[in-house]
Amino acid sequence: MPDLGKPEILILLIVILVLFGAKRLPGAARSLGQSMRIFKAETKGLRNDDDAVITPTPATPAMPPTAGSPGSMPVAPVPPSVQDQQAPPLHQ
Repeated sequence: MPDLGKPEILILLIVILVLFGAKRLPGAARSLGQSMRIFKAETKGLRNDDDAVITPTPATPAMPPTAGSPGSMPVAPVPPSVQDQQAPPLHQ
């Protein structure tokens, strides 16, 4: 990448001044500074999220409720539907 010397920086500043004008240049610089602060805060927040250690809790195996347990419900067999009985066979 080529080095920018004093003449190149001066030319860039003159071009920017001509493009934006002296009245709009402070507002553009303020807007750029605010955008950079927001970007820096967001990247810092993402970095902190990555650094946070999440300790997993041990999982307990799920046990099916027994017949006498308080949360159990009786399970009845599901009768076949009428449509299943009337369906034609797949293989002829």
